[in-house]
Amino acid sequence: MVIVNGLKACDTCRKALRALSDAGQEAQLRDFRDVPPQQAEIARWFAQLGDAMVNRRSTTWRNLSEEERAGEPVALMLAQPTLIKRPVIEIGDTVHSGWTAQTKAALGL
Repeated sequence: MVIVNGLKACDTCRKALRALSDAGQEAQLRDFRDVPPQQAEIARWFAQLGDAMVNRRSTTWRNLSEEERAGEPVALMLAQPTLIKRPVIEIGDTVHSGWTAQTKAALGL
């Protein structure tokens, strides 16, 4: 089972779900607004993905003060899940961030 973490209104998340489904992989969307990620989850994702999982192009990021931006990334993403670069795709213990060529290749697409 592939879990696509993101937002149901996110075009990129919908593209990922569609591509996974078209490839015959069972994928499920977990909307951050319906089921917010917990601190332990974000910390685990961050341990694998690092700073690249912070979406610095988002409106949420641009609306943060310099002081807030300098805060601890896991706490920041816990408080503002829209700061998480979408989608975060989980397959077992493996995590991928974003719908990039690298992510698609890792998923066999």
